[in-house]
This record gives sequence, C-alpha cells and structure tokens, in this order.
Amino acid sequence: MVKIIILPILFLCLSVAAKETGIELLPVSAPGKVGMSPEILAKIGPEVETLIEKKKLVGGSVLILRDGKIVYQNQFGYANRASKVPMKKDTIFRIYSMTKAITSAAALMLYEEKKLNLDDPITRFLPEFSLLNVWQRRGDPTPADPLPTIRDLLRHTGGFSYGWGGHPVDRSYRRFQPLDRDKTLAEMSRSICGVPLLFQPGTKWNYGINTDILGRVIEVASGQTFDAFLQQKFFTPLGMSDTGFYVPAEKAQRLADVYQTKGIFLTTSEPGKTSPFLKKPANLSGGGGLVSTINDYARFLQMIANGGKFQGKQYLTAETVKLMTTNQLPDKIASISLSEQRHGTGFGLGFSVRIAPDKRWAKDSVVGEYGWGGKASTHYWISPKDKLLVVTMEQTIPYNWNLEHLLKPIIYQAIKG
Repeated sequence: MVKIIILPILFLCLSVAAKETGIELLPVSAPGKVGMSPEILAKIGPEVETLIEKKKLVGGSVLILRDGKIVYQNQFGYANRASKVPMKKDTIFRIYSMTKAITSAAALMLYEEKKLNLDDPITRFLPEFSLLNVWQRRGDPTPADPLPTIRDLLRHTGGFSYGWGGHPVDRSYRRFQPLDRDKTLAEMSRSICGVPLLFQPGTKWNYGINTDILGRVIEVASGQTFDAFLQQKFFTPLGMSDTGFYVPAEKAQRLADVYQTKGIFLTTSEPGKTSPFLKKPANLSGGGGLVSTINDYARFLQMIANGGKFQGKQYLTAETVKLMTTNQLPDKIASISLSEQRHGTGFGLGFSVRIAPDKRWAKDSVVGEYGWGGKASTHYWISPKDKLLVVTMEQTIPYNWNLEHLLKPIIYQAIKG
C-alpha cells in the first residue's frame, strides 16, 4: 500500500518555494488547535486503505480544512497503477463538474461589475436562442415564455439537458454533440439553440448544459475568451497554478489515470499519458472542462468559505457568495433530482445546498452544507456552521459516493467544538 503523509520538513520546502513564487500557502494547524480530534482523524487512513484493498478505489487524496487551516491531508494508493506511480499532493485530476462552481463565480463577478444582470434573458448575450421552444408530448412545440435567464443557468432551471436519457430532447443533444472538444463555445451554443427545452424555464430543476452556456455568456459579456477571463480573475491571483483546461507537456506526468468500475474490477479507462486533456480543447467547457489539483481547488473553495475573500483580496462580496451557497430554487421545486431524488437538497447559484435533514439520501450531512462533485468521483463539501471544508479526489467512473459516505461520519465526529 502506497501512502504519503505530510511531514514538517515538506512544509518547510514548500514554504521556501512559495516565497520564491509569491504564492502564500494555505496555513496548517494541529487539529486540536482548531477543535478537531487528531485521534479520530487518524481513522481516515485505515478506512481509505480498506477501500483500496476491496478494489473499490485505486488511489485517492483527502484534504480537510477547519477555520481556513489544513488539519488533515493525505494521499493513498496510485495515480497510475500500471506504473506504480503513487498518488501525490500535486497529482492533477480531471475535476469535470467541479468546474461549474468556478464558472458560476466568474458569472457572478460580471454581475457585480454590472456587465450582466441575473434576470437578463440569455438572448441579451446569445441572440441565437431567441426562438427557443418547449417540447410537447403531442402537437407542435410551445414557445419558451419567459426565455431562460442568467439566474436559470446558474441554478439549472433553464430547461436544458445533457442528453443522457431517452427523452426525444436527449436524443437531439446526442445528435448535435454540443460538448465535442473540437467545438468552440460559440459553435456549442449555436448547435443547441434550436433544440427544444424540456420545460418552461423556472418551473423545474434539471441538470444540463446550463453552465456550459454560461461560459459562452461570460465570453460575450467580458469581451475575453473564457480561459483568459478565468486565468486573470481567479487562477493567477488565487495561486491556482495547476488549474486549466488542459495539462501542459511539462506537467503531463502528473495527470492521473481514470479507472472504470466493471463488475468487481477497476480497469484503466483513460491513461494519463494518452488523455485528451493533454491538448488544449476548442471547447472551453464551463460545465466540466477543468483539470486541477486538490490544493488548487481548496484555495478557490476557501475564498468562497471566507465570503469571497482570500489572503487579503476580495473576489466577490459576501452578499453574492450567499446567493451561491443558499437555496435559490422557487418554492414549487422542493428538491433536486439527479439519477435519484435528493431529498432535502436545494440549489444555490453554483452549489447544491442541504436545506433539510433526510437520512434516506444524505446520511451524516448537516443542514447548511453546500458542495458538488465531478464525473470521476471527485467531491467537496463545506459546512459553514462548522467552519469545515473537505475535498476528496479520485478518478473513478461512473461516479460513486464511497469516499464521501465513508469520511463524513468520521470528520463530523472529530469536531470537538
């Protein structure tokens, strides 16, 4: 079993490197100094190793912060099992739908700059959507009324799909392939502007291509390419040096392999050395296109947890962050549903939000938690009440809840006050 732990000498080396680059590292604290039990946190390692022994996980990374300080960080297993490359602190992951929170924050930054309004119809920026219809089981499609707004894109109430199911609308998405890596965001937008919506905007919740469309809105509203905007506004100032839409050649050896569950086995699905993420795509997918490291992503999340501020710089106002991290769904939408009904779970302008306890679905979750995950089983959650931030990274498809459900009871039990 390969396991890497953080030692004081490692932090000394990293601190020297940080001073040379001008990046201030996330602070580290002994768990007891911020009200967490080191003895209980020590249970995490054996539990994760058991997942690996049971062949439910090849390799994973866990990072826990309380009150803005790292209290636990550890890596387990392999980033590349065939070559026995261990999972490391700087392993690069495909974070897929964890991209959505960053895209949402970018749109809300433009909202604060008064370059867009939340209730603007998307046609203000993307006029190709002006003739949107809503699919009908019988008869001709009905015109969308009202048209989807920026708010609808942020909270997934626009009526758009991903094309995963058997609905006639889904079949249209599969035919047009809007998320093809060779399509620009403008081409992506034009490819679906004639596909009917699943429902009238604002009436239901459906996980779909909303945030990818939002990425194109950001390009038009900002006058910059989407990747340039994210680099300027977030990645460079936040110190997210390993986050982007592809992995450059000098970092290629750090990209983890993806593993796929087949029966009781985990087989290599996408080797890092031949991954399409080694080449810059035309489609800068705001819904799922980024790669990142666990520490990079934690820097972004800590900014959110701090009410939009990080290491002396204000990125978003606390009022805007509240829109992201509290339920913004209409009263008629009781909870979200993604492959299963997520009872007691609402959605803010960028994150899912736990709005009521419900042991049928979210065991050990607490009201007020917000977070999300990515297709390859990366996941994060933040509990404002507990000043707690947790990120777990792995590369396993299809998405599974193993690490979250394993770690949540341990982590909450470790909180002493």
